Amino acid sequence: MGVPIRVLMVEDSRDDCAMIVHELRAGGYDVQFERVDTSEALKSTLHSQEWDLVISDFSMPRFSGPEALILIKAKWPELPFFFVSGAVGEAAAVAAMQKGAQDYLMKGNLKRLVPAVQRALRDAEERRERKRLEQHLQQLRKFEAVGRLAGGVAHDFNNVIGAILGWAELGYAEAEAGSRFQQRFQKIRDQAQRAARLTAQLLAFARRQLLQPRKVNLNISVREEMSLLERVIGADIEVKVHADPDLQVTLADPAQIEQVIMNLCLNARDAMPSGGRLIIETRNVEIGDEFCRDHAYGRPGAYVLLTVSDTGVGMDTDTIEHIFEPFFTTKEMGRGTGLGLATVYGIVKQHGGFIYVYSEPGKGTSFRVYLRADIGEHEPREAPRAEQLVRGTETILLAEDHDGLRDSVQEMLQTLGYNIIPACDGPEAVKLFTTNCDRIDLLVMDVVMPWMSGPDAYAKISALQPGVRVIFTTGYTAEAAALISILDKGSVVLQKPYSLTSLSQTIRGALDRALVK
Repeated sequence: MGVPIRVLMVEDSRDDCAMIVHELRAGGYDVQFERVDTSEALKSTLHSQEWDLVISDFSMPRFSGPEALILIKAKWPELPFFFVSGAVGEAAAVAAMQKGAQDYLMKGNLKRLVPAVQRALRDAEERRERKRLEQHLQQLRKFEAVGRLAGGVAHDFNNVIGAILGWAELGYAEAEAGSRFQQRFQKIRDQAQRAARLTAQLLAFARRQLLQPRKVNLNISVREEMSLLERVIGADIEVKVHADPDLQVTLADPAQIEQVIMNLCLNARDAMPSGGRLIIETRNVEIGDEFCRDHAYGRPGAYVLLTVSDTGVGMDTDTIEHIFEPFFTTKEMGRGTGLGLATVYGIVKQHGGFIYVYSEPGKGTSFRVYLRADIGEHEPREAPRAEQLVRGTETILLAEDHDGLRDSVQEMLQTLGYNIIPACDGPEAVKLFTTNCDRIDLLVMDVVMPWMSGPDAYAKISALQPGVRVIFTTGYTAEAAALISILDKGSVVLQKPYSLTSLSQTIRGALDRALVK
């Protein structure tokens, strides 16, 4: 069987058309063609399907080859175009080439036709590949720039939100139970937590989340998440789950993977306002070089594939190009933040995976998420701790450069019974520890501070007193490698913004584990 090729013939002679097609087939091509000889027929056929090349006569009774060339190059400049004519002057041939034709051949001598077509198709493929790579690079640069901006904004917001949340929790605890003041503090706390979720989405897109990976079986994640989403999906949407029983695990943060599943399913629900079908599928796949050539983000290897498909309204090409950008949404004003799919994109990319979307207007949408496969068994998540405050009387060195957050955390810790020594940056933390090392039981240090980072300050303090106990706090950091190193050494990292309850439990846990040793 020959190489498939779709040829649009602009030719008034059926016999000449058949002769050209015969020559191409003899040269090893499996030719699908259509013949037109008017401007109207050409325009209609161009929109009916995609073509690999156009072969046109130069002079025809109702239409001319140069007119066809101008029409085609105006809309499809990369589509290879050949003139094959009975007789024409050299000046006309040169003019045709200058206007974009790939070659000019005579009907009485078609020996060059197949080699010319081969060369033109090869050149067209190379141009498409360059264009695809350029678009891919531009998208990466755009996403990276937006990601840096989002990460920086989220970092500052997390400090501000942390301070607001801290003061709101202190006010709630001190207000009379059931009073209007306590209700107002509760509302402030609720809104601060909502803002924290938005900044978490920004950090996810920016790939600045602190991941806590473990071996995850996507079948279990899908089952658990769908049990929670069952009520919000809606009774008018049929849910089908096709899970591979032999699915491999992937090394991932379970909470982040659940966020991916939830956002994709809710996005599918919103695309089916009149009901439809939601299909979730998992399976093992092996990706090779051929797949990677056609998919810019792909990397060869073994993957687990999560596919979330719907039978909803679908999307056009222009929408698909922007679908993963933060704050881009097709929903009406007031519905959605435009961060759901941006969050999915960031989480998948931070896990070293990739995601593709396939959609057409009126034909539904399919998202395919590829995550690296691993070996081993599913590792269950730790059971959540009870929501209760735990207290202590130890002395804590608190190093935090954000004034509002430092004041808030200091007062929160003092209400829990701890003695606090505050520091506004790394050098001050080292200095204060040097003069108070005999009475300091624990360090609580921000990771990113001016003059000296938390990990660097801790390294200097550890040189003075090895094994000193520490909790690092972070809202966002570009020093991901440093955090990974910290976690590998057994240190505790507390994600900003944190509640009074989580702060109290993390501190008590760090102190008690250290005391057991």
